[in-house]
Amino acid sequence: MKIVFLGPPGAGKGTQAKLLAERYQIPHISTGDILREVSRNGSPIGQRVRAFMQEGKLVPDEIVTTLVAERMKAKDAQKGFILDGFPRNRTQAESLDSLLTKAGLFIDLVVYFDTQEKKVVSRLAGRLVCKNCGANYHVVNISPRKEGLCDLCGGVLFQREDDQEETVRKRLRVYQEETADLVGYYQNANKLRVVSGDLELKEGQEALVSLFKKERLIRD
Repeated sequence: MKIVFLGPPGAGKGTQAKLLAERYQIPHISTGDILREVSRNGSPIGQRVRAFMQEGKLVPDEIVTTLVAERMKAKDAQKGFILDGFPRNRTQAESLDSLLTKAGLFIDLVVYFDTQEKKVVSRLAGRLVCKNCGANYHVVNISPRKEGLCDLCGGVLFQREDDQEETVRKRLRVYQEETADLVGYYQNANKLRVVSGDLELKEGQEALVSLFKKERLIRD
């Protein structure tokens, strides 16, 4: 089961991907997680990634593609994976298809989380992130057991600058501009399926499982 999750920030892709990864014992491959980890390891490519991130710039396609390709080669990804945050544009999608084709593989399904702007703003404006481990919480939907502290490591929680309302709306506009061609690419390949990103956690999970059954990716 090799799946790509697409959708704007705040659509719930990462949360759903983590739950499905646990359910089906396949890795949730998040480019955000990969880039953060690499930026901390002190390697030459890590230093380049950190420089781009510190300047608020997107990491170049060739670097992101290389890192994702390495992650997909790991033993735990041989049964399948859920890609979250990659590909971000058509160039990355074409590179991904090329890499998989060389290995005799292909993407089974691309799921687009169609989400209203007001829902995204509500979710992200209430998001809290652990400074230490990067775990995500929400002031209403996923609140920590102890206010202001991470359940996993005890780190301090904070709101990222790019989760403030005005910035969120700008991020949405950028995302829509960047991914319009990407959505068309997967539509033309008959890989794209749409689910509602407005659904709450449990309902969203049920919708995805139902979709996977319909597409014959799972049996249970």
